[in-house]
Amino acid sequence: MRLRAPLVVCLVLVAGVAFAQGRRWGFDPWQRLRPVPAVGENAPYDGRFAFVRVAYETAEGGYWYRGQPAWMHGYPIAERNLMRIMDALTTLRVNVDAAGTLSLEDPEIFKYPLIYIIEVGWWMMTDREAENLRAYLDKGGFVIVDDFKLPGGIGGGGWDHFAANMRRVLPDAQFVDLDVSHPIFQQFFTIPSFDIVPQAYNAGRPYFIGLHRHNDPTEPLQMVVFYNTDISQFWEWSERGFRSIEETNEAYKLGVNAILYGLTH
Repeated sequence: MRLRAPLVVCLVLVAGVAFAQGRRWGFDPWQRLRPVPAVGENAPYDGRFAFVRVAYETAEGGYWYRGQPAWMHGYPIAERNLMRIMDALTTLRVNVDAAGTLSLEDPEIFKYPLIYIIEVGWWMMTDREAENLRAYLDKGGFVIVDDFKLPGGIGGGGWDHFAANMRRVLPDAQFVDLDVSHPIFQQFFTIPSFDIVPQAYNAGRPYFIGLHRHNDPTEPLQMVVFYNTDISQFWEWSERGFRSIEETNEAYKLGVNAILYGLTH
């Protein structure tokens, strides 16, 4: 089932209207004071889908934004806004307020079918994280990677650092460029072109990269990577009116598609 853009426009407004006043330019004094969350203190499982963000040891230099570790950027506003959209648009039973964090070293990670990780250019992967991520993927878990950038600016490491970490997880992993014909871009909304994908502050075009099970393109994705872009920035900003509704809608479409694909494949 697919819905037309005007309905999504209304939902973006619903997600953001209660918070928009006084935050016209995307700066939130309250957010600057938010402490680093206690990793692993998540809402009890109640049968509904809960969005889980991976927390990791952040490399030196990765605390450049408000002194927060790189993995925390936008937390928990971005995912809670996305969950409001998921709850309103789909039949997925969503625990909107259950956005939480887990370390890949925590065995609780295996209770969640989908995990989300950002700014992986700053990720200092441990041996236990590599081992558990390998087991997580083998058991059918799905990973969304977002918000990291080409080398040469703020973002840390570019693709090479992430690829080196993934070789520790799956030495033979072959990441491939995806095009709009891939089912993940047709899962709920139709994404007709990557030219419509909004860019918050990244130079150049975004890349959509996937890892298929057994490196076989006929098998489902185990991981989707949004590279040289920051899709979650638009989820976060949607409650502030910092970007246009049209751009924000496209970012929400990508998030909805990725989650539904991960849960159904």
